[in-house]
Amino acid sequence: MSKLLAVLAGALVLALSPSAVAVTSDAEYKAAKDKADAEYKLARQKCNPMSGNAKDVCIAEAKGEQKKATAQAEAERKGDEKSRYNARIAAAEADYEVAKEKCGSRTGEAKDLCLQRAKAAESKAKADAKASRSGREANTEAMQARRDADYEVAIEKCDSLSGSAKSECVAQAKARFRRS
Repeated sequence: MSKLLAVLAGALVLALSPSAVAVTSDAEYKAAKDKADAEYKLARQKCNPMSGNAKDVCIAEAKGEQKKATAQAEAERKGDEKSRYNARIAAAEADYEVAKEKCGSRTGEAKDLCLQRAKAAESKAKADAKASRSGREANTEAMQARRDADYEVAIEKCDSLSGSAKSECVAQAKARFRRS
């Protein structure tokens, strides 16, 4: 259990680190997905001799790891904030599914408490992912607002000119601030 927590903590640190995700090619993405699928099949085969709740937990862990790896590959392929966010959400959901299966061996109040803890952990992980995304989105919006203000100032400077000088000034401002 502590090994799983250490792995999850490491994955969360990597997922939250914007510099940790590099944009990969489509071939690298396909290779990562193929690797995730192959690892799932191998992990799933290890579950076959098991029975009962142990088998259910084993299968949930195999599916969860595949889901996380696939989402991480997608995030690395796209390299954008939305994909990184989706990878963090996929990890939270996968961890929740595993935790729910682990609660299956319990009964009564112990099971209810276990399920509540699992749901709380998922909610916290999703909230952390959203908070991380919201902070970056706020920074992006602030940067865009500054660029918009700078563009307006540049266009106002052009208003003091006339004729071709004004046209050239406006064209330069549009090019500089990537406007059409």
